[in-house]
Amino acid sequence: MRGVFMGAPLKRRIGLGLLTAYGVGVMVGAGIYVLVGAIAGDAGVWAPVSFLLAGLIAAPTALSYCEFSTRLPEAAGEAAFVGTGLNSQAMAILVGLAIVAVGTVSAGAVLRGGVGYLIHAMEVPASAATLVLGVTLTAIAVFGVLESLAVAAVFTVIELTGLALVAWAGLMAAPSPSPDWTIGAPPHWMGIGFGAVLAFFAFIGFEDIVNMAEEVKHPERTLPRAILLSLAITSVIYALVCWAAVRAVPVSALSASGSPLALVWQTARGGSGEFLSAIAVFAALNGVLAQIVMASRVLFGLGKRSPTLAIFHRAHPRFGTPALATVLIGTAVIAAALFVPVATLAETTSAIILGVFVLVNLALILQKRKEPPARFMVPMAVPVVGLALSSIALLVAIGGMV
Repeated sequence: MRGVFMGAPLKRRIGLGLLTAYGVGVMVGAGIYVLVGAIAGDAGVWAPVSFLLAGLIAAPTALSYCEFSTRLPEAAGEAAFVGTGLNSQAMAILVGLAIVAVGTVSAGAVLRGGVGYLIHAMEVPASAATLVLGVTLTAIAVFGVLESLAVAAVFTVIELTGLALVAWAGLMAAPSPSPDWTIGAPPHWMGIGFGAVLAFFAFIGFEDIVNMAEEVKHPERTLPRAILLSLAITSVIYALVCWAAVRAVPVSALSASGSPLALVWQTARGGSGEFLSAIAVFAALNGVLAQIVMASRVLFGLGKRSPTLAIFHRAHPRFGTPALATVLIGTAVIAAALFVPVATLAETTSAIILGVFVLVNLALILQKRKEPPARFMVPMAVPVVGLALSSIALLVAIGGMV
């Protein structure tokens, strides 16, 4: 029996600007606030090169996503890619459910972190704050995709403003007395390479863009552009912020700090840099909203592929959003924030996403051998290189978990 929402398509309301802002917002999360110090510990003052190199490492997989997004512009993104390329519906469902689970639990962890910053500034009960913020973000996601991405874009602007202030402070400060600056040390390529592998994890997020395919205007043209633009913009932002950081603060102090960007502000401008904690709240809310939107679209897309999940392949007739899937994901995110232990979440999340990258590159290799040309095409070498680099990054991630 067709449900009340069955048959209403998702509304195509998103253009290139909002979709690119969504991609940048997903990637530029709280990770940059911590990773700068760790990467500086590996690469020294050459840490900005590590970030640029990491962007190049991510590029082949991003290009594979670009081609697949023109071949299969569906809400279930990677699940559709893997299922079609490997000719396995079971694998498609498995990949889709894994992405939904990772997105839901990681959003719960980010929500918990955001609430932690909030209660540090305001005396409010953590549980109540979690419920209010979780319900509010879920309601925004149900109300409309244009509204959701517009709110996310505002959060992204706030995040980028904070990073711009840190970059400005670091670049205007007197150079640090680091020996690397005074003697002009040559690049330490092994350290730069290790830093690039670590920085690669800061670029995870561009893949979420493909799950918006059924709500994007002209997806065959818009999706590849948004993926590449968001990756390029993020690479430049990361490198600029990192350059400012290693310029203003000695590498030894930067790598030892748990809040390296706050340290940059304190060193360059004085004060506590507590405004960065406020910005971290908006970064967290942005991450939660983005994951609710993404995971609900994947669940919506899986509903077309599995009779068991068909109930979720429903769009609200007025809002044009997968309302049932969104409410379920939002509820699960709140529950995860309240109850799920998240000690090893980051490592597990990265490993699963990298495993998906491996499968997507492999699927594109197989797909290119049997399908006609697509609107956006990359050479066969691109998914081959993407497969190799993703496999190496996956082994590094697994090694870090052991």
